[in-house]
Amino acid sequence: MAFIVIALLVLIVITNRYLAGTVAVKLAGSRLDRKTDYLPTVDVIIPMFNEGRGIQSTVRSLLGQNYPADRLRVIVVDDCSTDDSLYWARQAADEHPGRAMVIKNKVNVGKRVGIAHAVRRSSAEVIVSVDSDVVVHPDAVRALVARFVDEDIAAVGGRVNVSNPNDNWLTQMQTIKYHFGYGYLKSLERAFQTVMCLSGCLTAYRRHVLLELEPVLENRNLLGVPIKYGEDRFLTRQIVKAGYRTTLTLDANCWTVAPNTLAKYFSQQLRWRRSNFIDYLMGITHIWRANPFVAVHYIALFALQFSYPLVVVLHIFNHTFWEVAAIHTAILLALGAIYRWEVRGLPQEQQVNPWSFAAMGVVMPVSYIVLNVLAFWTLDSGSWETRGHVAPARVADADPGLSVVV
Repeated sequence: MAFIVIALLVLIVITNRYLAGTVAVKLAGSRLDRKTDYLPTVDVIIPMFNEGRGIQSTVRSLLGQNYPADRLRVIVVDDCSTDDSLYWARQAADEHPGRAMVIKNKVNVGKRVGIAHAVRRSSAEVIVSVDSDVVVHPDAVRALVARFVDEDIAAVGGRVNVSNPNDNWLTQMQTIKYHFGYGYLKSLERAFQTVMCLSGCLTAYRRHVLLELEPVLENRNLLGVPIKYGEDRFLTRQIVKAGYRTTLTLDANCWTVAPNTLAKYFSQQLRWRRSNFIDYLMGITHIWRANPFVAVHYIALFALQFSYPLVVVLHIFNHTFWEVAAIHTAILLALGAIYRWEVRGLPQEQQVNPWSFAAMGVVMPVSYIVLNVLAFWTLDSGSWETRGHVAPARVADADPGLSVVV
Protein backbone atom coordinates (compact mmCIF):
# COMPACT_ATOMS: atom_id res chain seq x y z
CA MET A 1 0.00 0.00 0.00
CA ALA A 2 2.84 2.38 0.87
CA PHE A 3 4.43 1.83 -2.55
CA ILE A 4 1.13 2.66 -4.25
CA VAL A 5 0.76 5.91 -2.32
CA ILE A 6 4.35 6.94 -3.02
CA ALA A 7 4.07 5.98 -6.69
CA LEU A 8 0.95 8.16 -6.89
CA LEU A 9 2.85 11.09 -5.34
CA VAL A 10 5.69 10.70 -7.84
CA LEU A 11 3.19 10.53 -10.69
CA ILE A 12 1.44 13.71 -9.53
CA VAL A 13 4.72 15.61 -9.18
CA ILE A 14 6.13 14.49 -12.54
CA THR A 15 2.84 15.12 -14.33
CA ASN A 16 2.46 18.58 -12.84
CA ARG A 17 6.04 19.57 -13.53
CA TYR A 18 6.56 18.24 -17.04
CA LEU A 19 3.06 18.00 -18.51
CA ALA A 20 0.35 19.88 -16.62
CA GLY A 21 2.62 22.87 -16.07
CA THR A 22 3.48 23.12 -19.77
CA VAL A 23 -0.17 22.81 -20.74
CA ALA A 24 -1.23 25.39 -18.14
CA VAL A 25 1.31 27.92 -19.44
CA LYS A 26 0.07 27.38 -23.00
CA LEU A 27 -3.54 27.88 -21.91
CA ALA A 28 -2.64 31.01 -19.94
CA GLY A 29 -1.10 32.36 -23.15
CA SER A 30 -1.53 36.08 -23.58
CA ARG A 31 -2.28 36.63 -19.90
CA LEU A 32 1.28 35.63 -18.99
CA ASP A 33 2.74 37.49 -21.96
CA ARG A 34 1.31 40.84 -20.90
CA LYS A 35 3.85 43.62 -20.43
CA THR A 36 3.75 47.23 -19.36
CA ASP A 37 5.94 50.21 -20.18
CA TYR A 38 6.19 50.85 -16.43
CA LEU A 39 9.60 52.37 -15.58
CA PRO A 40 9.63 52.80 -11.79
CA THR A 41 12.55 53.93 -9.71
CA VAL A 42 14.60 50.84 -8.86
CA ASP A 43 17.14 50.08 -6.16
CA VAL A 44 19.12 46.90 -6.71
CA ILE A 45 20.29 45.46 -3.39
CA ILE A 46 23.26 43.08 -3.30
CA PRO A 47 23.96 41.39 0.06
CA MET A 48 27.65 40.45 0.17
CA PHE A 49 29.92 38.29 2.28
CA ASN A 50 33.42 37.25 1.15
CA GLU A 51 32.70 37.48 -2.56
CA GLY A 52 36.14 38.83 -3.47
CA ARG A 53 36.75 40.42 -6.83
CA GLY A 54 33.65 38.74 -8.25
CA ILE A 55 31.44 41.47 -6.76
CA GLN A 56 32.92 43.89 -9.28
CA SER A 57 31.39 41.97 -12.20
CA THR A 58 28.02 41.87 -10.44
CA VAL A 59 27.92 45.61 -9.81
CA ARG A 60 29.11 46.43 -13.32
CA SER A 61 26.44 44.22 -14.90
CA LEU A 62 23.76 46.09 -12.96
CA LEU A 63 25.09 49.58 -13.62
CA GLY A 64 25.20 48.65 -17.30
CA GLN A 65 21.49 47.86 -17.48
CA ASN A 66 19.35 48.94 -20.40
CA TYR A 67 17.32 51.14 -18.06
CA PRO A 68 17.13 54.91 -17.45
CA ALA A 69 20.25 55.73 -15.44
CA ASP A 70 18.45 58.30 -13.30
CA ARG A 71 15.90 55.69 -12.21
CA LEU A 72 18.25 52.89 -11.15
CA ARG A 73 20.68 52.70 -8.23
CA VAL A 74 22.81 49.86 -6.88
CA ILE A 75 23.26 49.26 -3.13
CA VAL A 76 25.87 46.76 -1.94
CA VAL A 77 25.45 45.60 1.67
CA ASP A 78 28.70 44.18 3.06
CA ASP A 79 28.01 41.86 6.00
CA CYS A 80 31.45 42.13 7.63
CA SER A 81 33.43 40.39 4.90
CA THR A 82 36.84 39.20 6.01
CA ASP A 83 38.46 39.32 2.55
CA ASP A 84 38.89 42.14 0.00
CA SER A 85 35.22 42.21 -1.09
CA LEU A 86 34.64 45.70 0.26
CA TYR A 87 37.54 47.09 -1.75
CA TRP A 88 36.25 45.66 -5.03
CA ALA A 89 32.69 46.77 -4.32
CA ARG A 90 33.85 50.33 -3.75
CA GLN A 91 36.02 50.21 -6.89
CA ALA A 92 32.98 49.27 -8.97
CA ALA A 93 30.77 51.86 -7.26
CA ASP A 94 33.31 54.62 -7.84
CA GLU A 95 33.09 54.02 -11.58
CA HIS A 96 29.55 55.45 -11.50
CA PRO A 97 29.40 58.24 -8.87
CA GLY A 98 25.94 58.81 -7.50
CA ARG A 99 24.52 55.61 -8.96
CA ALA A 100 25.98 53.13 -6.49
CA MET A 101 26.26 52.95 -2.72
CA VAL A 102 28.21 50.57 -0.48
CA ILE A 103 26.90 49.94 3.04
CA LYS A 104 29.00 48.13 5.62
CA ASN A 105 27.36 46.42 8.59
CA LYS A 106 29.25 47.00 11.84
CA VAL A 107 28.28 43.50 13.00
CA ASN A 108 27.41 40.38 11.04
CA VAL A 109 23.60 40.28 10.81
CA GLY A 110 22.90 37.88 7.94
CA LYS A 111 21.40 38.31 4.49
CA ARG A 112 17.80 39.00 5.46
CA VAL A 113 18.50 41.74 8.00
CA GLY A 114 21.13 43.33 5.76
CA ILE A 115 18.61 43.62 2.93
CA ALA A 116 16.02 45.00 5.34
CA HIS A 117 18.40 47.82 6.33
CA ALA A 118 18.91 48.74 2.69
CA VAL A 119 15.16 48.65 1.99
CA ARG A 120 14.60 51.12 4.82
CA ARG A 121 17.21 53.46 3.34
CA SER A 122 15.61 53.21 -0.08
CA SER A 123 12.86 55.40 -1.49
CA ALA A 124 12.53 53.47 -4.78
CA GLU A 125 9.26 51.96 -5.95
CA VAL A 126 10.81 48.60 -6.76
CA ILE A 127 13.57 46.63 -5.01
CA VAL A 128 15.56 44.11 -7.03
CA SER A 129 17.44 41.47 -5.05
CA VAL A 130 20.61 40.11 -6.66
CA ASP A 131 23.10 37.67 -5.13
CA SER A 132 26.73 38.75 -4.99
CA ASP A 133 28.06 36.04 -7.33
CA VAL A 134 25.57 36.81 -10.10
CA VAL A 135 26.05 38.53 -13.46
CA VAL A 136 22.86 40.02 -14.86
CA HIS A 137 21.83 40.37 -18.51
CA PRO A 138 21.61 44.05 -19.64
CA ASP A 139 17.86 43.79 -20.26
CA ALA A 140 17.00 41.94 -17.05
CA VAL A 141 15.74 44.81 -14.87
CA ARG A 142 13.56 46.19 -17.66
CA ALA A 143 12.14 42.69 -18.28
CA LEU A 144 11.32 42.25 -14.58
CA VAL A 145 9.47 45.54 -14.04
CA ALA A 146 7.56 45.07 -17.31
CA ARG A 147 5.71 42.18 -15.62
CA PHE A 148 4.21 44.37 -12.89
CA VAL A 149 1.06 44.64 -14.99
CA ASP A 150 -1.35 44.61 -12.03
CA GLU A 151 -1.14 46.19 -8.58
CA ASP A 152 -1.48 42.84 -6.81
CA ILE A 153 1.58 41.38 -8.52
CA ALA A 154 4.11 41.92 -5.74
CA ALA A 155 7.15 39.98 -6.95
CA VAL A 156 8.62 38.97 -10.31
CA GLY A 157 11.48 36.51 -10.57
CA GLY A 158 13.95 35.98 -13.38
CA ARG A 159 15.64 32.94 -14.87
CA VAL A 160 18.86 31.72 -13.26
CA ASN A 161 21.53 30.07 -15.41
CA VAL A 162 24.93 28.59 -14.56
CA SER A 163 27.98 30.73 -15.34
CA ASN A 164 30.52 27.89 -15.00
CA PRO A 165 28.71 25.09 -16.87
CA ASN A 166 31.74 23.14 -18.02
CA ASP A 167 33.94 23.12 -14.92
CA ASN A 168 33.29 19.41 -14.43
CA TRP A 169 30.54 16.77 -14.45
CA LEU A 170 28.93 18.30 -11.35
CA THR A 171 28.44 21.76 -12.85
CA GLN A 172 27.25 20.13 -16.10
CA MET A 173 24.63 18.20 -14.12
CA GLN A 174 23.49 21.38 -12.37
CA THR A 175 23.31 23.29 -15.67
CA ILE A 176 20.73 20.81 -16.95
CA LYS A 177 18.96 20.87 -13.58
CA TYR A 178 18.63 24.66 -13.76
CA HIS A 179 17.42 24.37 -17.37
CA PHE A 180 14.50 22.18 -16.36
CA GLY A 181 13.99 23.99 -13.07
CA TYR A 182 13.08 27.23 -14.78
CA GLY A 183 11.82 25.93 -18.11
CA TYR A 184 9.47 23.31 -16.65
CA LEU A 185 9.37 22.76 -12.90
CA LYS A 186 7.91 26.17 -12.03
CA SER A 187 5.54 26.27 -14.99
CA LEU A 188 2.39 25.24 -13.10
CA GLU A 189 2.94 27.85 -10.41
CA ARG A 190 3.85 30.47 -13.04
CA ALA A 191 0.66 29.75 -15.00
CA PHE A 192 -1.45 30.61 -11.94
CA GLN A 193 0.90 33.41 -10.82
CA THR A 194 1.55 31.71 -7.51
CA VAL A 195 5.25 30.93 -7.69
CA MET A 196 6.17 29.67 -4.22
CA CYS A 197 9.92 30.30 -4.37
CA LEU A 198 11.54 33.18 -6.25
CA SER A 199 15.32 33.12 -6.18
CA GLY A 200 17.34 35.84 -4.50
CA CYS A 201 19.67 35.59 -7.48
CA LEU A 202 17.28 37.86 -9.41
CA THR A 203 13.85 38.94 -8.17
CA ALA A 204 12.03 42.28 -8.18
CA TYR A 205 9.66 43.28 -5.34
CA ARG A 206 7.30 46.18 -4.79
CA ARG A 207 8.99 48.04 -1.94
CA HIS A 208 5.76 48.82 -0.11
CA VAL A 209 5.05 45.07 0.16
CA LEU A 210 8.46 44.42 1.73
CA LEU A 211 7.80 47.18 4.27
CA GLU A 212 4.32 45.80 4.94
CA LEU A 213 5.74 42.34 5.67
CA GLU A 214 8.81 43.57 7.57
CA PRO A 215 7.52 42.62 11.06
CA VAL A 216 6.89 39.05 9.90
CA LEU A 217 10.23 38.80 8.12
CA GLU A 218 12.16 40.21 11.07
CA ASN A 219 10.75 37.71 13.56
CA ARG A 220 11.21 34.44 11.70
CA ASN A 221 11.95 31.66 14.17
CA LEU A 222 11.42 28.00 14.97
CA LEU A 223 10.20 27.52 18.54
CA GLY A 224 11.97 30.73 19.50
CA VAL A 225 15.20 29.95 17.62
CA PRO A 226 15.91 32.50 14.83
CA ILE A 227 16.03 30.95 11.34
CA LYS A 228 18.78 32.39 9.10
CA TYR A 229 18.48 30.21 5.96
CA GLY A 230 15.97 29.93 3.14
CA GLU A 231 15.13 33.64 3.04
CA ASP A 232 14.05 33.48 -0.60
CA ARG A 233 11.45 30.75 -0.11
CA PHE A 234 10.22 32.25 3.16
CA LEU A 235 9.80 35.74 1.69
CA THR A 236 7.97 34.45 -1.38
CA ARG A 237 5.64 32.35 0.74
CA GLN A 238 4.81 35.31 2.98
CA ILE A 239 3.98 37.42 -0.07
CA VAL A 240 1.60 34.73 -1.32
CA LYS A 241 0.13 34.30 2.15
CA ALA A 242 -0.60 38.05 2.29
CA GLY A 243 -2.78 37.67 -0.80
CA TYR A 244 -0.43 38.99 -3.47
CA ARG A 245 0.50 37.31 -6.74
CA THR A 246 4.02 36.20 -7.63
CA THR A 247 5.24 35.41 -11.11
CA LEU A 248 8.31 34.54 -13.15
CA THR A 249 9.59 35.72 -16.50
CA LEU A 250 12.08 33.80 -18.62
CA ASP A 251 12.98 37.08 -20.38
CA ALA A 252 15.07 38.26 -17.40
CA ASN A 253 18.28 36.26 -17.25
CA CYS A 254 21.19 36.06 -14.86
CA TRP A 255 24.12 33.70 -14.34
CA THR A 256 25.30 32.30 -11.01
CA VAL A 257 28.31 30.21 -10.02
CA ALA A 258 27.33 26.59 -9.39
CA PRO A 259 29.20 24.55 -6.75
CA ASN A 260 31.99 22.62 -8.46
CA THR A 261 32.83 20.22 -5.63
CA LEU A 262 30.60 17.72 -3.86
CA ALA A 263 31.37 19.38 -0.51
CA LYS A 264 30.10 22.75 -1.73
CA TYR A 265 27.14 21.17 -3.52
CA PHE A 266 25.99 19.19 -0.48
CA SER A 267 26.40 22.26 1.75
CA GLN A 268 24.13 24.20 -0.59
CA GLN A 269 21.62 21.37 -0.74
CA LEU A 270 21.63 21.04 3.05
CA ARG A 271 20.59 24.69 3.43
CA TRP A 272 17.86 24.23 0.83
CA ARG A 273 16.55 21.05 2.49
CA ARG A 274 16.20 22.84 5.83
CA SER A 275 14.24 25.57 4.11
CA ASN A 276 12.07 22.98 2.36
CA PHE A 277 11.14 21.31 5.65
CA ILE A 278 10.28 24.55 7.43
CA ASP A 279 8.48 26.42 4.67
CA TYR A 280 6.61 23.49 3.13
CA LEU A 281 5.31 22.66 6.59
CA MET A 282 4.30 26.21 7.45
CA GLY A 283 2.80 26.69 4.01
CA ILE A 284 0.24 23.97 4.66
CA THR A 285 -1.63 26.48 6.85
CA HIS A 286 -2.50 28.71 3.91
CA ILE A 287 -1.77 26.91 0.63
CA TRP A 288 -5.40 25.75 0.53
CA ARG A 289 -6.33 29.33 -0.42
CA ALA A 290 -4.33 29.05 -3.65
CA ASN A 291 -5.55 27.57 -6.92
CA PRO A 292 -6.41 23.86 -6.34
CA PHE A 293 -3.85 22.72 -8.93
CA VAL A 294 -1.12 24.67 -7.15
CA ALA A 295 -2.26 23.43 -3.72
CA VAL A 296 -2.24 19.77 -4.77
CA HIS A 297 1.17 20.19 -6.40
CA TYR A 298 2.55 21.88 -3.28
CA ILE A 299 1.28 19.18 -0.92
CA ALA A 300 2.61 16.41 -3.18
CA LEU A 301 6.06 18.03 -3.23
CA PHE A 302 6.02 18.30 0.57
CA ALA A 303 5.02 14.64 0.98
CA LEU A 304 7.73 13.60 -1.46
CA GLN A 305 10.39 15.15 0.80
CA PHE A 306 9.70 12.33 3.26
CA SER A 307 8.52 9.53 1.01
CA TYR A 308 11.34 9.54 -1.57
CA PRO A 309 14.15 8.62 0.87
CA LEU A 310 11.84 6.01 2.42
CA VAL A 311 11.34 4.41 -1.00
CA VAL A 312 15.09 4.31 -1.61
CA VAL A 313 15.76 2.66 1.75
CA LEU A 314 12.98 0.10 1.26
CA HIS A 315 14.29 -0.85 -2.17
CA ILE A 316 17.78 -1.27 -0.75
CA PHE A 317 16.51 -3.65 1.93
CA ASN A 318 14.36 -5.49 -0.62
CA HIS A 319 17.38 -5.89 -2.93
CA THR A 320 15.54 -4.12 -5.77
CA PHE A 321 17.43 -0.83 -5.67
CA TRP A 322 19.36 -1.37 -8.90
CA GLU A 323 16.21 -2.16 -10.87
CA VAL A 324 14.63 1.09 -9.74
CA ALA A 325 17.91 2.96 -10.27
CA ALA A 326 18.02 1.70 -13.87
CA ILE A 327 14.53 3.09 -14.53
CA HIS A 328 15.49 6.39 -12.88
CA THR A 329 18.66 6.62 -14.97
CA ALA A 330 16.72 5.91 -18.16
CA ILE A 331 14.37 8.82 -17.36
CA LEU A 332 17.34 11.09 -16.68
CA LEU A 333 18.96 10.14 -19.98
CA ALA A 334 15.70 10.92 -21.77
CA LEU A 335 15.62 14.33 -20.09
CA GLY A 336 19.24 14.84 -21.13
CA ALA A 337 18.23 14.20 -24.75
CA ILE A 338 15.40 16.73 -24.43
CA TYR A 339 17.84 19.25 -22.99
CA ARG A 340 20.22 18.68 -25.91
CA TRP A 341 17.44 19.38 -28.41
CA GLU A 342 16.21 22.51 -26.64
CA VAL A 343 19.64 24.16 -26.36
CA ARG A 344 20.87 23.24 -29.83
CA GLY A 345 20.78 26.90 -30.88
CA LEU A 346 22.98 28.14 -28.03
CA PRO A 347 26.72 28.80 -28.47
CA GLN A 348 28.72 25.63 -27.91
CA GLU A 349 30.40 26.98 -24.77
CA GLN A 350 26.98 27.40 -23.13
CA GLN A 351 25.98 23.79 -23.75
CA VAL A 352 27.01 20.79 -21.67
CA ASN A 353 27.21 17.05 -22.19
CA PRO A 354 23.54 15.95 -22.02
CA TRP A 355 24.46 12.55 -20.57
CA SER A 356 25.96 14.19 -17.48
CA PHE A 357 22.43 14.44 -16.13
CA ALA A 358 22.53 10.68 -15.51
CA ALA A 359 24.70 11.49 -12.47
CA MET A 360 21.51 12.62 -10.73
CA GLY A 361 20.64 8.93 -10.52
CA VAL A 362 23.32 8.61 -7.82
CA VAL A 363 23.47 12.14 -6.41
CA MET A 364 19.72 12.43 -5.84
CA PRO A 365 19.12 9.31 -3.69
CA VAL A 366 22.32 9.92 -1.69
CA SER A 367 21.42 13.56 -1.04
CA TYR A 368 17.84 12.71 -0.09
CA ILE A 369 18.80 9.97 2.36
CA VAL A 370 21.76 11.70 4.00
CA LEU A 371 20.85 15.38 3.73
CA ASN A 372 17.20 15.02 4.68
CA VAL A 373 18.25 13.44 7.97
CA LEU A 374 20.93 16.08 8.59
CA ALA A 375 18.55 18.88 7.65
CA PHE A 376 15.87 17.63 10.01
CA TRP A 377 18.30 17.44 12.94
CA THR A 378 19.91 20.84 12.27
CA LEU A 379 16.84 22.98 11.63
CA ASP A 380 18.07 25.45 14.27
CA SER A 381 21.39 26.06 12.49
CA GLY A 382 22.47 29.69 12.22
CA SER A 383 25.17 29.03 9.63
CA TRP A 384 24.88 29.40 5.86
CA GLU A 385 27.60 26.72 5.36
CA THR A 386 28.98 28.93 2.62
CA ARG A 387 32.09 31.12 2.19
CA GLY A 388 33.08 30.36 5.78
CA HIS A 389 30.03 32.22 7.08
CA VAL A 390 29.48 32.19 10.83
CA ALA A 391 26.18 32.53 12.66
CA PRO A 392 24.89 36.12 12.36
CA ALA A 393 24.09 38.35 15.28
CA ARG A 394 20.65 38.21 16.82
CA VAL A 395 18.03 40.25 14.95
CA ALA A 396 17.36 42.22 18.11
CA ASP A 397 20.97 43.42 18.05
CA ALA A 398 20.81 44.46 14.42
CA ASP A 399 19.27 47.93 14.51
CA PRO A 400 19.71 50.20 11.47
CA GLY A 401 22.38 52.23 13.27
CA LEU A 402 24.72 49.28 12.97
CA SER A 403 25.36 49.88 9.25
CA VAL A 404 27.20 52.78 7.65
CA VAL A 405 27.74 54.07 4.12
CA VAL A 406 31.39 53.72 3.08
